[in-house]
Amino acid sequence: MAKWENMLTTQSIFDRYQEVRARFPDVIAWKETLEIRSLLDIADQIDAFVFDAFGVLNVGETMIPGADKRLDQLRDHGCAIRILTNAASYDRDGAIAKFKRLGLRIRDEEIITSREAALQNLAEGHWGVMAADNDRLVDLPADITRLADAPEDYDAVDQFLFLSTANWAASRQDLLVKSMQKHPRRLLIGNADLAAPRDEGFSIEPGHFGHEIADQFPDHVQFFGKPFPEVYDLVEKSLPSLHPERIAMCGDTLHTDILGAAARGWRTVLVTQDGLFAGFDTQPFSRQSRLFADWRLDRI
Repeated sequence: MAKWENMLTTQSIFDRYQEVRARFPDVIAWKETLEIRSLLDIADQIDAFVFDAFGVLNVGETMIPGADKRLDQLRDHGCAIRILTNAASYDRDGAIAKFKRLGLRIRDEEIITSREAALQNLAEGHWGVMAADNDRLVDLPADITRLADAPEDYDAVDQFLFLSTANWAASRQDLLVKSMQKHPRRLLIGNADLAAPRDEGFSIEPGHFGHEIADQFPDHVQFFGKPFPEVYDLVEKSLPSLHPERIAMCGDTLHTDILGAAARGWRTVLVTQDGLFAGFDTQPFSRQSRLFADWRLDRI
């Protein structure tokens, strides 16, 4: 994926989100953002903080300094914690293990993934799966085929599930497109992100390829993860006693983290130092997209 990764920039990612925005939930524009120094400044107004992972808690395989302590402080304050990640490359056990490797003190029930939302929407049939080689796929139904370089495998399946770009390539995307052209079928995108911040630049994510397919077959592609509603259903189900306005989403991306949470009636916090907008003033992007978080800060 290195060739694609090197071509991604903050501006190109933002522009593509703008191009596909008609597929996202509707949201009433918020007109201003208040600056805060840390999440402790608003902890009395919020009962549950929901965190994006990449760009907020970690960059690639490195925890952002102080993220672990801040989560502990918020818990001590009486706030519930949830991590809502669009990463679908791991099953639930793998996601839990990853956050623990990063050094974050996370309870199992605090993690919610877009993969979970996608798997709850699998129908019966033979699934063609795009996944990392080290993904054991033990949480998927038995009738699956890992898709790689054999065109006949693409044509043989009833539906597609896209979980990871780890082994994806332009040639494989071409095989998927050609198979869809011959026989349009349902395609589930387990990670709606276009890109994710890594230790060196951006990685390209399943949402990028999903939107390419949706440009041609809009009625056959379904996205899971922020900003789409199924993951918010899972979060709210885990916090049944809370009103939406007492939940705050903390993320680095306007079109996923901020838009999706605002459409749900949650409060929103844009985190700017380490994610998509690292090194940029976010205000021009907010004005162009008409997406303003309730609050903004460098790090949580």
